[in-house]
Amino acid sequence: MPIHNQVPEVNAGSMADIAFLLLIFFLVTTTLETDEGLQRLLPPQENVPEIEVHERNVFRVQLNDKDQLLVEGEVLELDDLKQKAKAFLDNGGTSKGNPGHCVYCKGNRAADLSDNPDKAIIYLEHTRITSYGAYVAVQNELVAAYNELRNRESLLAYGENYAAMETRFYDEKTTLVEKEVLKKKIKQIRTLFPQKILEPNANTTAL
Repeated sequence: MPIHNQVPEVNAGSMADIAFLLLIFFLVTTTLETDEGLQRLLPPQENVPEIEVHERNVFRVQLNDKDQLLVEGEVLELDDLKQKAKAFLDNGGTSKGNPGHCVYCKGNRAADLSDNPDKAIIYLEHTRITSYGAYVAVQNELVAAYNELRNRESLLAYGENYAAMETRFYDEKTTLVEKEVLKKKIKQIRTLFPQKILEPNANTTAL
């Protein structure tokens, strides 16, 4: 009687269940890359009245088609942008005794730079061909200028820099009572150096 090699059959009845479980496992454990960008509020749709400001209170920053940086019409290296912006924001050009005089400003109080941090506006222009990398790099330097000035005033007022307070505020371990105290401090420091970075679509007219 001939002997035939018999191959045992594989029970495939549960394969669909196993595949489904593996799919769930990979969906749960896989880390997806998220897009990076800048946190900015878009201008409102409704018509906003134009705000007139003096030219000395406007710090003009431009990026051309070749990603070349120009500040107040002159070519500037990216590494020098932060200090240039800080000098403008911290100038305090309004003389002592006059309305709007900045008592905490430590700038040169030049007549051709900003009167007060509250009036100081950074106006950033770029073309359609400007690379996103160059745009982000310029934004980072401008925001860093604000943060360094805020850190200085926060250390003087509260013994803790502004960045550290923000980090603690958004920390899940920080209690609600602590958050409330931090919120008031952060708001006060932001009032001293309000961040005003505008772009061409903003309704602002320089005089």
